[in-house]
Amino acid sequence: MSAKSPRSSVLTLEQYLPYRLSILSNRVSRTIAQAYKDKFGLSITEWRIMAVLGEYAGASADEVSNKTQIEKSIISRAVQKLLSRHLIHREVDSTDRRRQNLVLTDIGEDVYRQIVPVSYDYEDALIDCLSSAEVEQLDSLIEKLYKHAGEIDPQDQ
Repeated sequence: MSAKSPRSSVLTLEQYLPYRLSILSNRVSRTIAQAYKDKFGLSITEWRIMAVLGEYAGASADEVSNKTQIEKSIISRAVQKLLSRHLIHREVDSTDRRRQNLVLTDIGEDVYRQIVPVSYDYEDALIDCLSSAEVEQLDSLIEKLYKHAGEIDPQDQ
C-alpha cells in the first residue's frame, strides 16, 4: 500500500519526487564534480569509472556502464581520456581474448587513493544535517526505492 497525496491536474515540479531526486542529484554531482575537476582534472564520469575500477579491478567497459548506469558511448569517450592520461590501461582477458579489462595504472591508483578521502569528506558534509537515525533511515529508504524502481513496468502506469 502506498501513501499517495491528493492529485491535482497540474504537476508541481517542486513537489514531484522524481524531479526533486533529479535536482538533488544534479546539485550534489555539480558540487563534487568541481572538486574532482579542480584537484584532479577529472569529470564525474571519469571519476566514476575510476571508482568502479578501484573496487572492481579488471571490469570491462560494459560492466562499468552497467554499474554506473552511464551510456556506453559516454563511458567509451571517458575511457579514452583516462587511457590518454595513463590513469587506466586495458588488458586482454586471459580466458576470453575478445574481452578487454580496464585496470587502474600506478598513477591511477595514486589519484584514486587521493580522491577517496575527498569523496568521503563530501559525503560527511552532505549528511551532516542528519542524525545517525536519519542517515540509517535514508539509506534504507534509498535502497527500498532503488529496488522498487527496478520492478516498476512503465507500461503498467
